[in-house]
Amino acid sequence: MAETTKTSSHHSHRHRRHIRTRRCPARGRLITVLSIDGGGVRGLIPGTIISFLEFKLQELDGPDARIADYFDVITGTSTGGLLTAMITAPNENNRPMFSAKGSDRLLPREQPQDFSSRKRISQLASHLLISSFEARLEALKDAHLADICISTWAAPTYLPAHYFETTDSNGNTRSYDLIDGGVAANNPTLVAMSQIKKEIALMNKDFANFKSIDYHNFIIISIGTGSAKIEHKFSAGLAAKWGVLQWLYHGGSTPLIDSFFQGSADVVDIHMSSLFQSLNCEKNYLLRIQDDTLVGERSSVDVSTTENLRELVQIGKNLLKKPVSRANLETGVFEELDGEGTNADALTHLARRLSQERRLS
Repeated sequence: MAETTKTSSHHSHRHRRHIRTRRCPARGRLITVLSIDGGGVRGLIPGTIISFLEFKLQELDGPDARIADYFDVITGTSTGGLLTAMITAPNENNRPMFSAKGSDRLLPREQPQDFSSRKRISQLASHLLISSFEARLEALKDAHLADICISTWAAPTYLPAHYFETTDSNGNTRSYDLIDGGVAANNPTLVAMSQIKKEIALMNKDFANFKSIDYHNFIIISIGTGSAKIEHKFSAGLAAKWGVLQWLYHGGSTPLIDSFFQGSADVVDIHMSSLFQSLNCEKNYLLRIQDDTLVGERSSVDVSTTENLRELVQIGKNLLKKPVSRANLETGVFEELDGEGTNADALTHLARRLSQERRLS
């Protein structure tokens, strides 16, 4: 998973990466959070969404505006972790190396290059949260972003687990044996909230304006990678007869993997929706942009044909035109909200709020 934090350039000594060049956005009135799910090649869907948001920010603040300039915390799991790394990793001028428009680079044809992170980057791999909040203070948690990216992308049965080591200035080492974070938190929003709560408790100066975690002070946007259309493909009676092979592959799907990844994501969304609704501040959990109607190859995490990749980008564009939706707390199904406009309308409004908040920094 990934969160963002400003760091010095790639060529600086890695244990000085906490040096800051300007005030953190959290010095304003709000804590802004962007969360991106895992989902293999379906990561092109949120890539399209954040590209649109960045375009709207550039309309307000100029062509150099980048997503990383507006969010205090950016978090992602698996393919969402790769997206997070892409839009926050710095160039030699300590500016984001890529714009969100470059999200077509999300699916690497070779291993990621070895570069340092720029904003508060934390990746979720297996049960381990790798956060740049902690990396800038503890050298043994200061892993190369390439290793983090490979780890958070290492979905079981699709890609191999990843091993790497870190070393501090005293020669101490720590080893990591990691797999895809989607098995624990495919929707990493709650993990990001827990990290913020921890940093406030530790009196992190980035969050000096916030003495406790008040959800009225948050703006959160959570972007899914799409999920399969709800279909009753099998019953409990049928599944009760399955062995390992049937759980790993049945009717073109992978029930066990799908259950792990999608189940954890849905639980987080329902929790966040119910929490913000109970506090009467659901507009602060601004958006959960998700398409739960994918069918066939579009719902696969690993079909990387040119046709499918183009279709996934188009699904993202079509999602922008769909009405704002929210999960029904009883059924978990996304339902359109009357009078809220489209997702594009909501993102345009969000861009204005983010631009205003940034001016307070």
